[in-house]
Amino acid sequence: MTINCHGKLINLDSPKIMGILNLTPDSFYDGGRYKNEQDFLQQTEKMLSEGATFIDLGAYSSRPGAKNISEEEELQRIIPVVELLIKEFPEIILSIDTFRSKIAQQTIEAGAAIINDISAGNLDDTMFEKIAHLQVPYIMMHMKGNPQTMQKQTDYKNMLQEITYYFSQKIKEARAFGINDIIIDPGFGFSKTNQQNFSLLREMKFFEHINCPTLAGLSRKSMIYKTLNTSPDQALNGTSVLNTIALLNGASILRVHDVKPAKECISLFEQLNN
Repeated sequence: MTINCHGKLINLDSPKIMGILNLTPDSFYDGGRYKNEQDFLQQTEKMLSEGATFIDLGAYSSRPGAKNISEEEELQRIIPVVELLIKEFPEIILSIDTFRSKIAQQTIEAGAAIINDISAGNLDDTMFEKIAHLQVPYIMMHMKGNPQTMQKQTDYKNMLQEITYYFSQKIKEARAFGINDIIIDPGFGFSKTNQQNFSLLREMKFFEHINCPTLAGLSRKSMIYKTLNTSPDQALNGTSVLNTIALLNGASILRVHDVKPAKECISLFEQLNN
């Protein structure tokens, strides 16, 4: 499977890495770590040199219970960094982590190539129309509610069936608008308990019949550090373990804070398959 990023075809038959660059002061792991242009450039260069195909910029924290911010504040945080990275790394493929169509449009116009929407259009009724107009790859994630309410919405009769139905309906709607390149994200940590997260990871191959690439966002999440009774800072080894399981279960993209360990997971996984 391939996706078209500003005319550059990216083959996802071989797993790829999406490096995370949070521009927020309150993200669960690296909030406030990158404060100025030098920080943004150094971390981006590091991730690209270590093997990231995509860099995912987020200016709105989606951790459970995170503070809501205005569109204006989100734009003020993200547009200058998009412009900076495009200028310094002309070949970079930027993904934008946003659920707002206004942010999507302005960041794509500034040079970004992918939209990563935690709500799959549920938090902005005009998102699908905007993505179809922009004709960029679209990552749709499974979540119920919003970042402020999602952890209160973890009741499922059959989680896999409900998530599959969610994606089938969302993909049908997106295709009707004319969106071509769709990637699904099961949403680890979003509207799911710790036990449900592990069940979802164990059964991730179930989504292969949807016939869209799958992104796994497991990096340093609470399902790791709460299980191991540690902290996000101490969750790298656990992240590598779960990323390997995700690859074995069909993940096409690993979204990570730490690119080099993820690249090693992919290299070993591909050697195993060869």
